[in-house]
Amino acid sequence: MFETVEPFAGTTTRAGKRKQRLLTLVVLSLVVVLITGLVGGALGVIPVLGRDDERVYRVEPGAGLWSTWLLKSGDQFRPAAPPNRRSTAQEIRELKRLAGERDQTVLASIAFWNTGAPAYRWNEIAVHETLKHNQGAIIGSRSLALLNAAIYDATIAAWDAKYTYGRPRPGMVDRSLETVVAAPHSPSYPSEHAVTAGAASEVLAYLFPERAGFFREQAQQAGEAFLYAGVQYPSDVEVGLELGRKVAELAIQRAENDSSDAEWDGKIPEGPGYWTGEKPAAVMAGTWQTWVLESGSEFRPEPPPPYNSLELAAEMDELRNYERTPLSNSHALFWEYGAGGSRVHAFWNEQVSKKLFEYDLGSNAPRAARAYALESIAFYDSAVACFDAKYTYWLLRPFQMDADFKPLFATPNHPSYPSAHSCLSGSAAQVMAYLFPRDADSLTAMAEEAGEARIWAGIHYRTDIKVGLELGQMVADKVIQFAMNDGSQE
Repeated sequence: MFETVEPFAGTTTRAGKRKQRLLTLVVLSLVVVLITGLVGGALGVIPVLGRDDERVYRVEPGAGLWSTWLLKSGDQFRPAAPPNRRSTAQEIRELKRLAGERDQTVLASIAFWNTGAPAYRWNEIAVHETLKHNQGAIIGSRSLALLNAAIYDATIAAWDAKYTYGRPRPGMVDRSLETVVAAPHSPSYPSEHAVTAGAASEVLAYLFPERAGFFREQAQQAGEAFLYAGVQYPSDVEVGLELGRKVAELAIQRAENDSSDAEWDGKIPEGPGYWTGEKPAAVMAGTWQTWVLESGSEFRPEPPPPYNSLELAAEMDELRNYERTPLSNSHALFWEYGAGGSRVHAFWNEQVSKKLFEYDLGSNAPRAARAYALESIAFYDSAVACFDAKYTYWLLRPFQMDADFKPLFATPNHPSYPSAHSCLSGSAAQVMAYLFPRDADSLTAMAEEAGEARIWAGIHYRTDIKVGLELGQMVADKVIQFAMNDGSQE
């Protein structure tokens, strides 16, 4: 498990080792390519590589050395070497047989799983499940963080094996093999789609056990699609699924010990200025285990203005005096029901998918998995930090301050300070601005609008918004600090 205490100790030493190992891996990969061509005549099907094949090793050859969240390192579960030449020849005969069975159903499956990066479809499935099972933004954020940490680590483990063994793709070994999609520009073993499917399906099976059979069936289909496509060997898929499942076991162990099942004692502070109500939401979320923060209280903000202070009175007047318009109402409603409320985790996850397509990262499995993981982890940790503060201070909501004041819609059932929308959107936007810098301004503007929309709706004070954004950005900065030292810059 990734240690959050002193996470960057020894960075210089690790960086040196990464560079040495990266050089070794690249050299070994080139040697494999040369040997493949020289000894190919013995098998009769392995050709000397041409100019078009030189790109096969260009997708993140050093990704197997990137820092991980669950694994100790990318080689922790390194599989045994791929099958020998004789077995490879048998596998190619199997791929040719499968090529003869392609029909419209098979081609549709190939097209589905070959859209975007390997992590893309699994994030779509996961978001759908969180919404279908009424997981709000807080619980949903936990699900997505677990999923994407597992997918990312499994991808790093796959890349460690890929560039350790340098197995050529089937179409490079036998030019007569007809493929229906372009072969990924990375070594074949193990399958990136299978390793992603193995990790994702098992994490989702844990989170939604009544759907376990469906997820595992989808994982099998994801792997088989690339056998029918002719760009993976059966052993690539088999080993990839197994490797992904091993990583998923670590994610599940973490989930079982992350305090998300902690029980609340039911005590609500009494007295003027405190939130009032019944069954407040996610009271214990601030105690859940974090990924980069030492705890939910690491960046706990100062107390909010006292309920009877001139400052809070002025902020209440701002809400009373705000003149709502159809336009402001539409924006407020969008951030509550369209992109916010219980689905704000889905909104920002979808933004990651959108940017990955816009930045043409669909063919770069490690970069895509890294983007999903960084955003999901920042979002989750900011949720824990936000709810730590909420239930430390228990500040009453505006409609509780003034019984005559009517918000635009029902106020979420938890204390006011700080704004969860501001924490979550501020954190997600800041990490995405780091990942997708040419869109930094528009992403920041979206987060700011998400916060302002809570003013327009009349459900938060100005201080809630300001502090929420600041808190989310502080969490994001710590995630970005990790990302800047994870080896992906080398």
